[in-house]
Amino acid sequence: MVILFNMEKKLIAERFKALQNSICLQVEKEDGKGTFQSDIWTRTEGGGGDTKILTNGLVLEKGGVLFSEVYGPVSDKMKSSFDFQNEEFYATGVSIVMHPSNPFVPIIHMNIRYFETGTSWWFGGGIDLTPIYIDEKEAKYFHQKLKDTCDKTDFHFYSKFKDWADNYFFLPHRNETRGIGGIFFDRLTTKNTGKTKEEIFDFVIGIGETFAPVYTQIMNTKKNIPYSEKNKEWQGIRRSRYVEFNLLYDKGTKFGLESDGRVESILMSMPPLAQWPYNYKPAENSLERKTLDLLVKNKAWI
Repeated sequence: MVILFNMEKKLIAERFKALQNSICLQVEKEDGKGTFQSDIWTRTEGGGGDTKILTNGLVLEKGGVLFSEVYGPVSDKMKSSFDFQNEEFYATGVSIVMHPSNPFVPIIHMNIRYFETGTSWWFGGGIDLTPIYIDEKEAKYFHQKLKDTCDKTDFHFYSKFKDWADNYFFLPHRNETRGIGGIFFDRLTTKNTGKTKEEIFDFVIGIGETFAPVYTQIMNTKKNIPYSEKNKEWQGIRRSRYVEFNLLYDKGTKFGLESDGRVESILMSMPPLAQWPYNYKPAENSLERKTLDLLVKNKAWI
């Protein structure tokens, strides 16, 4: 089957691809050693992508910046899981996860995406920070930068999308948030935002362009803090919660698997090493206990 795309879709994909390249260059510069290696892939049903992976850098143990542009028939699994009624779909986006070596440098995730099926279209995405040890000053900096970006489009976006993130990046089986949150949004259209398609796309690109300056600043601030084996053990435990969220609740992971996506790219978000010690309980008044106590919904960081 030959599917023809209008220029609008291709322009969106081109901007996402350019963003991927820009982010990789900025992160490589701050890491100081690691370089992203491209793994270009194609999808049998239509489309493909470029999974860029950095391993064993000075700061990052593993980092992934994935661009994808996929399309084709809506499978029965997609119809049942996502309530799609049309026969064809188109999706493009950028997905990022960074796993640092130093436990004092936080994990970060970002995803921005565009989706079409039939005559319907929408944008979605999010960005959140998962510190191994929560630094309240850092949390304030991160959330303020996100608010500044949101406010350029709509002064209501930050509070609305922060609440969405607090509820989305949550592990109900542990009754704790994945980290300090950020923003999350899905199925943004003109109808539910009052914004034009161009305005929503500018907002989404703005979030993407916020990623590298914010995260490289955090890397620079924290990368040389000394750490112990105890800190690494706690890092492994917090990484395990990241794995649990991505496999049990993450919509992007679910969509990728339900759309017969490329498993290596879908699971590039997994940390290189995690651990599940039985019934681990941090000591009272410890940094680990303080972090656990701050993993709650609806905390106002700014």
